[in-house]
Amino acid sequence: QVQLVESGGGLVQAGGSLRLSCAASGRTISLYTMGWFRQAPGQEREFVAAFARGGIRTYYADSVKDRFTISRDNAKNMVYLQMNSLKPEDTAVYYCAADGGVLVSRLPHQYDYWGQGTQVTVSS
Repeated sequence: QVQLVESGGGLVQAGGSLRLSCAASGRTISLYTMGWFRQAPGQEREFVAAFARGGIRTYYADSVKDRFTISRDNAKNMVYLQMNSLKPEDTAVYYCAADGGVLVSRLPHQYDYWGQGTQVTVSS
């Protein structure tokens, strides 16, 4: 199994940027679909971005497309989420997740492993 630890969250003004990191241990991330999800208070956890096993193709929620970028460093077993042009509606706890399945899913319940989350707060 794989263990995931997120970092990099914080408070930022609207229009600003943050870079989230997800450190994986236990197994190489190349064996998994790696995704980022977020959950705002009182709302369901929602898909943000992911890349498939092999790390070639990436997927984004419409709400973050062209603003967020998911990337990976296989040598360091790290996954990143670069978030630009942040909006107050991006405020949430952000989670890194790993899925051992073949197909990329946007559904949280399809993912097998989760980090503890990191808080992102965007002020207006």
